[in-house]
Amino acid sequence: MYIGHRKKDGTIQPLREHLLDVAELAGKFAERFDAEFHAQRVGILHDAGKYSRAAQRRMADPEHTPKVDHSTAGAMIAWNRCKDGSGAIAIAGHHGGMPDLGSRRMASEGDGTLFGRMCKDLSGNLDYSPFWQENNIDQSMLLPQWIMKTSFAPQFYTRMIFSCLVDADFLDTERFMQGEMPRGDYDGMDVLLNKLRKHIQPWLEAPETEINRRRCAILRDCINNGENDHGLYTLTVPTGGGKTVSSLAFALTHAVKHSLDRVIYVIPYTSIIEQNAAVFKSILGEENVIEHHSGIACDENEDMETPDALRRMLATENWDAPVIVTTAVQFFESLFSNKPSRCRKLHSIANSVIVFDEAQMMPLPYLKPCVSTIAELVSHYHTTAVLCTATQPALNRFFTEYQQDLIPSEICNDVKEHQVFFRRVHYKQKRNTNTSELASELVKRRTVLCIVNTRKDAQEVFSLLPKQGSFHLSTRMTPDHRSKTLDEIRQRLHDGEECRVVSTSLIEAGVDVDFPEVWREMAGLDSILQAAGRCNREGRHTADESEVVVFTLQRGVPKGIQPNAAAAQIAMEGSWHLDDSTTIRRYFEQLYWQRGDQSLDDRHILEMCAQMKMKSIAESFHMIESDTRTIYIPTEENADDIEQLRKGMFSRSLMRRLGRSAVSVYPWDWEKLVDAGMIEVVAGNCGILADSEAYDPLCGLKIESDIARGLWI
Repeated sequence: MYIGHRKKDGTIQPLREHLLDVAELAGKFAERFDAEFHAQRVGILHDAGKYSRAAQRRMADPEHTPKVDHSTAGAMIAWNRCKDGSGAIAIAGHHGGMPDLGSRRMASEGDGTLFGRMCKDLSGNLDYSPFWQENNIDQSMLLPQWIMKTSFAPQFYTRMIFSCLVDADFLDTERFMQGEMPRGDYDGMDVLLNKLRKHIQPWLEAPETEINRRRCAILRDCINNGENDHGLYTLTVPTGGGKTVSSLAFALTHAVKHSLDRVIYVIPYTSIIEQNAAVFKSILGEENVIEHHSGIACDENEDMETPDALRRMLATENWDAPVIVTTAVQFFESLFSNKPSRCRKLHSIANSVIVFDEAQMMPLPYLKPCVSTIAELVSHYHTTAVLCTATQPALNRFFTEYQQDLIPSEICNDVKEHQVFFRRVHYKQKRNTNTSELASELVKRRTVLCIVNTRKDAQEVFSLLPKQGSFHLSTRMTPDHRSKTLDEIRQRLHDGEECRVVSTSLIEAGVDVDFPEVWREMAGLDSILQAAGRCNREGRHTADESEVVVFTLQRGVPKGIQPNAAAAQIAMEGSWHLDDSTTIRRYFEQLYWQRGDQSLDDRHILEMCAQMKMKSIAESFHMIESDTRTIYIPTEENADDIEQLRKGMFSRSLMRRLGRSAVSVYPWDWEKLVDAGMIEVVAGNCGILADSEAYDPLCGLKIESDIARGLWI
């Protein structure tokens, strides 16, 4: 009997049993995109190399025998006998990660590509021919007819087949080695829709104010249009229009109508994720909503006292829950990864509704690859995508470039009318001021929010304000101190006390504050409108009483956002209302034109996709480009955790707790602090602040600049 897996107690799973189980499960996953038989064949082939003598010795005595390449054999069968490049790449990478396809002419054994693997000699102890004694496969071509219509489709299909294989392999191995785990057993989509209907019924029956009547009109549009065909949609809802619950109503209605498996929310910031996930959990039940982002990572053996907690942790591996709330970084980087652990959830994206919240936040250097991904999911994977935002990006051109008839449909019936109704501010421009003049203007106001583009300017303006009633926010502060500062700001606003806040753009990321007046340094129009969302947020005043002042500092806009600011300036010229859909469209069209198509795929991801460079794509696709280092700030509350860190007792739960006391810095700032002896380095990319005077809870971390110690930046 050939061994597939062996437990420590000597219990054996026959190899053929493992292959058949993986094939069945992979085929079930691939039914979502009509590739059941292809995934089954890949499942049968994936461990063909375990039939070799060397592999069986390894199975029988893993402690005293070297590791054996058991992936190449199945890849060879797929490539040579079935002419199946997708299957071959998936099988070759099912442990170490998908390789680049490579060049048939230039290939050599050991070059790391699929063609290089095909040069490998699998004779002698690596001979896998006994595979054919127990197994038979259909060697016909199984690729879908549409796969060659675009240069993007083949590699994407390969990723989906790979996902089905590795998730099936993980699950079957887990079942044999550990027994049945608490996976699945969630409420169905129809049950979740009924929970939502019960939640919103009082709103729809008797809206008490005109604002609530408008919100209910948007909500009804989402419910009614949720019955429409699957495809590509936009949901354009102004700030205050209730898009969180309305988008959920569309998604659940649509999922029930089309028998879809799940709803996936893709959100740019963890702060917004936590807010939205809390809303979804309160409506649908905590057990049905899975958050998947860096802030909730946990170890398999920690904090797992209950089956429900373990099930939530397991669901982050393959997204088998009905509602997933994740970051854009997690979503897109997984879709361009080549690693089994990151890719195993991809098949769960098929046959779902995906809501891209704040869709305008897709990073410009990766815009075209991201749009191509959305288009491919909608076109061939039974998926509906919703671009949800108050500032809808002008993406139609890119979608129709990918597929001529792929044009988004708007869910909300009266976008312009709603924009006028929910307009809560008016705008004013002020040119060429400096930080001193800006501070003087802020001092004249009892309650005001000022947002600037750099931490240095935030510190400088804040230093010129009276200490009483003035606050500062930036990423140089720990999350704990930012949260405490925001709590005090909200309380002062509620009590009508003096409250002047100077912040970087972080406060625009869905932070729920309501100021009567906002000053915003010139930036992209989407940033300006996000800032305006912090002004008269609750609609307590008229638009005439609520002013957003867009100003420019004499030192100019930072280089990184100069194209955004220039496009905003052009779009704003002659426009009475910056939040008008025409102005917003003009801004994005101008921004994309200024950037140029090449910069919208800055790392040439689409070119690598066409060449099936699976490993190279994964190495190049990083939505967060900047390499940062983490500095943990000691406090009385985290003293025990800091001591564990010093002792090298690393764990995900420890790092998650300490994350509330962490500040991220760029490598050049890290070096300054290390050279000055201000950091106790505990690992290559993290350390503990050794100088207590280098951190102020009100303003954050101080970093040396040149020789001047203690200069705030």
